[in-house]
Amino acid sequence: MIEFAVETTPQGIAVVRPQGRLNMAAARRLKEVLDGLVGDGRNRIVVDMEETTFLDSSGLGALIAGLKSARQAGGDLRVARPTEAVRTVFSLTNLDRVLKPRDTVEDAFDD
Repeated sequence: MIEFAVETTPQGIAVVRPQGRLNMAAARRLKEVLDGLVGDGRNRIVVDMEETTFLDSSGLGALIAGLKSARQAGGDLRVARPTEAVRTVFSLTNLDRVLKPRDTVEDAFDD
């Protein structure tokens, strides 16, 4: 079972930390979490993937849906600290070009 820790930085950036396997069973919950943040007006979101041990196409779909929602609300979704397994999936699907993983949560919106 995956857990999602959520916090907000002093700069108003929402940080979501999926802890475990981000698969079909967990993707729906991630989408709900991301939609809830955007619905609450927090449209700058960092998904910190340091503790995400697995990512499948459903998890990718949830991230892309969150990216779309955040951008439609005038913000953005960034990915930080992906594990090697997650980086491999991003690379194989070319989503590393869209999500552009960042090295740290703190630097995710420094551009």
